[in-house]
Amino acid sequence: MIPFLDLKKINEPYETAFQEKMKAVLDNGWYILGNEVKEFETSFANYCGTKHCIGTGNGFDALVLIFKGYIQLGKLQKGDEVIVPANTYIASILAILQADLIPILVEPKLETYNINPDLISDKITSKTKAILVVHLYGQLAEMSAIHEIAVANDLLVIEDAAQAHGAIRNQKSRISNQKSSVAYSFYPGKNLGTLGDAGAVITNDSDLAEVIRSLRNYGSETKYYNDYIGVNSRLDELQAAFLNVKLPNLDTENEWRRTIARRYLSEIKNDKIIVPNWDLSNNHVFHLFVIRTQNRIDLQDYLHQNGIQTVIHYPVPPHKQKAFSSEASGWNHLSFPITEKIHNEVLSLPISPVLTMDEVSYIVSVLNKY
Repeated sequence: MIPFLDLKKINEPYETAFQEKMKAVLDNGWYILGNEVKEFETSFANYCGTKHCIGTGNGFDALVLIFKGYIQLGKLQKGDEVIVPANTYIASILAILQADLIPILVEPKLETYNINPDLISDKITSKTKAILVVHLYGQLAEMSAIHEIAVANDLLVIEDAAQAHGAIRNQKSRISNQKSSVAYSFYPGKNLGTLGDAGAVITNDSDLAEVIRSLRNYGSETKYYNDYIGVNSRLDELQAAFLNVKLPNLDTENEWRRTIARRYLSEIKNDKIIVPNWDLSNNHVFHLFVIRTQNRIDLQDYLHQNGIQTVIHYPVPPHKQKAFSSEASGWNHLSFPITEKIHNEVLSLPISPVLTMDEVSYIVSVLNKY
């Protein structure tokens, strides 16, 4: 069986370095917000080309803390509306709700699965104060157009880059705009994944960075003195140590993912299968390689029978989730045809830094015989 994602194999090359880091952290005797966290925050900020990186307990908290930070700074207030793609993973929407803000769903483009900029303006009201952009599956959204809309309407732009570590805009920048604030997740299965939960915020806004550093640590900059009603969401020292080991290889591993993607795109020849749209630039890091088909379960069963594991990202769109059945907005009866089509048809193929070319050849051969 070719696994969808073999985390054990992905992390095997780092095992010796991980063990060395574990011993160093243990010997140091400083386990919370120590030197490993500081080193990663500096390294990741430099990698992304931003002034600040603030480590958090996970990617969800990173998003929530951005929103709560803007509330503390007076740039948002509870009850404000935040535009968000309708087909995102539910965590993006839950983060908006966690900050007592109101999500406004907008359809994606079928070709890219990212939010359609042409549909944003129609959803803007006097209550709209921000756009949450999600770089789904690892491909950057159309940020130039989105920022034009944001500037014209005085809106904040927050980016959910939980699946887009290392994606490059215009071949040079890993942050879509110098005014964006971006949330990352380092969940084990991400392109830059650690061995547990971890996340980070990157931003050039020094005021926001200062507030988030405090909010993540009970609202405290100085121990026992609390400026805000904060939370406990600190990047773990040991997970930061593992990230410090893996970060230098991120670009190399992303390039291998692109190599696999190029083969899938050029070699899958089956009228029943729709492959992703990609301009071959580095704006995509292929966290996931997502195909579409009208008979998804049949194709998934066929692949499984032929020794290929696949995953559905995601079977149910957010507005159809039971969690939103009692929402005042009445989300369960809303209709987002493009979003629903995507969620009914998508299927993710294996793609990772340890997938071999022979395995890719086999997967392509099996798909073309379907």
